[in-house]
Parts: sequence; structure tokens; C-alpha cells
Amino acid sequence: MDISVVLADITSVPVDVVVTAANAPLIGGGGVDGAVHRAAGPELLQALRPLAPCPVGGAVITPSFRLGPAVRHVVHAVGPRYGIDEPAGELLAGAYLASLRLCDEVGAGSVAFPSLSTGAYGYPLSDACQISVTALRGATTRVGRCVLVAFDEKTARFWERALGC
Repeated sequence: MDISVVLADITSVPVDVVVTAANAPLIGGGGVDGAVHRAAGPELLQALRPLAPCPVGGAVITPSFRLGPAVRHVVHAVGPRYGIDEPAGELLAGAYLASLRLCDEVGAGSVAFPSLSTGAYGYPLSDACQISVTALRGATTRVGRCVLVAFDEKTARFWERALGC
């Protein structure tokens, strides 16, 4: 799988699947999840109701609704709350891997990930970026292209460092 880093709004990246950083009740939130919900429309929240709750380290998938012409699905990945959900590293890697499994189930060729758990959930950015890259590089998947979408330059730098760029 080809992995790249871009500094962008994840809702504008042309991929088959957009991953969002969800909470366990799947009720939407701020940050990237809020942006995805606003772009996809109220149907997204309706589609999530029967899928809730999602375990920490897990993921669920929905249609993309109004997210964009290229995006077919949204994966809602629940990362760990740092210092609360343990083992945090395994749960974080699990959220990335669960997302890829769902991408494979729907035949996705490309996926965009945000940096899971590094916002309100407080995961140290350097560690989270390394864990995500290690998990993604070690994954067995049919997804050919993975875009790590940074919302700021600091996140982009940590991901590039983890990738060895």
C-alpha cells in the first residue's frame, strides 16, 4: 500500500473511503468528526444510530451521503482516550486496522485517515503518528493508496518523520 501525507481538509480528499475519528456512542463531535458530519449531512447520524456503540479500537462503516462525488463510504474509527483506555497503543493500532478491514470489505482502493486520538483524546502526537504508520505498513490489505491527512503542519511533520520522508 502506498502511504502519503497531505495537509488538507479531509472532506475534500478524493478517495473511496474517508475515516473519521468517532466517539464510542457514534453521536458526532467536534474536530474532524464534526467536519465529516457537516459535509455528509444529517443522514450520516441517522445511519450511525443502529451501529452504536462502537468499542474503543473498533470501527463501523456507513455510506458517505453528501460527502463528495469520489467518496463512497465513511469509516467511523474509535481511538483510545489517552491515559484512560488501555492498552492505548494496541487500541490505537486496532482502530487503524479495523478501518482497513472495512475498506477491504467494500472493495475500496483508496482511503484517507486523520490522526486518530490526538485531538480531544490527548494521545501524544509523535507516538500516535508512529503507531499509525507501523500499523498501516504492517497491514495485509487490498487498499492500494492510503492518504494520511494532517490538519496542521506539526501533524504532517510527525507523520513524515514516522514514514522516513
